[in-house]
Amino acid sequence: EGATGHNLKGEPFRLPLGKLVCVTGVSGSGKSSLISETLYPILQRHHHNAKTVPLHYDAIDGEDHIDKVIEISQQPIGRTPRSNPATYTGLMDYLRDLFADLPESKMRGYTKTRFSFNTKGGRCKKCTGAGIVKLEMNFLPDTYVACDECDGKRYNPETLEVRYRDHSMADVLDLTVAEALELFENVPRIERKLRTLDSVGLGYIHLGQQSTTLSGGEAQRVKLAKELSRPGTGDTLYILDEPTTGLHFEDIRHLLGVLRALVEKGNTVVVIEHNLDVLKTADQLVDLGPEGGAEGGHLLFEGTPEEMAESDTSTGGFLKEELERSAAFAEEDEDVDLDAMASSADDRAAEDEDLDEGVAEAEEAEARENGEAVVEEGAVA
Repeated sequence: EGATGHNLKGEPFRLPLGKLVCVTGVSGSGKSSLISETLYPILQRHHHNAKTVPLHYDAIDGEDHIDKVIEISQQPIGRTPRSNPATYTGLMDYLRDLFADLPESKMRGYTKTRFSFNTKGGRCKKCTGAGIVKLEMNFLPDTYVACDECDGKRYNPETLEVRYRDHSMADVLDLTVAEALELFENVPRIERKLRTLDSVGLGYIHLGQQSTTLSGGEAQRVKLAKELSRPGTGDTLYILDEPTTGLHFEDIRHLLGVLRALVEKGNTVVVIEHNLDVLKTADQLVDLGPEGGAEGGHLLFEGTPEEMAESDTSTGGFLKEELERSAAFAEEDEDVDLDAMASSADDRAAEDEDLDEGVAEAEEAEARENGEAVVEEGAVA
């Protein structure tokens, strides 16, 4: 109650738990102000002792009915050439274990550290495992090109001689998620990680694709895949901002199946969205407006999609047309088994707030134990 940050007008906002809730409205109507800058910081301070300061509000009730809150934003998942979907989700650690257990690795005395591009040993010396090198352009912005020594493969020739089903580590990192699913279909813990990425419509991205090349929507779905591999308590509030950005209709259907599966486990999912395919499947809709800026911030509607379709809001008019159009072409929702995507071992490993950094720290610790030199992160811009 009493949320007046930015252009919000302080009208009471109710969030039903255990539901898929979509917050709609024109640009600047106050969606992010209400959810991302007021509700999320409040719950972060309550459940996680965060120091973030929410926008002004008077009171909140019922926050003890959830045990944690997770915002899956579109911020980049990494800022260095070494960061990629495989490292961020923890998949890279499993791949290194697999390659270290191969007979060729044991014969050569290679450990999992050999297959890390964060430490010396198996990585390319020239690009230090980045796969790219910086070209200084004097009066122009610096640019990056593929390393001419390893041809962008990140590893030295000796390391690349170790192969799993005729694939070197560089070959594996160059696979798409869909291709890797076929290769590792008989390796359960790797297959589970890949399945989560595929379930959110990312079957086309490459495992070793630099995080800086991912769009905001892709980065958001990589984060969602990481969360799906954790154990679910059934009392978590998930917040997503326009997760359908850049998705094909079929990919949206897969994503909706994942969100619906989270809700069926007892979680609450709040989505800031304008895609009608998502709105029509929500349990509850909240519409802000009627305009952006000073003319926005009013709570125009709360209710089901069917109720909104009969309202006089602008969103309701479009939604009514969509519901009528889809009634004749009813589709079954995508069934997603979250339990098949997560294991207790995966969940314990994924409890770190930033698994990407956690993996790098573990690699450095192991390298020191093995007497190998460690290069500080940030050696490559």
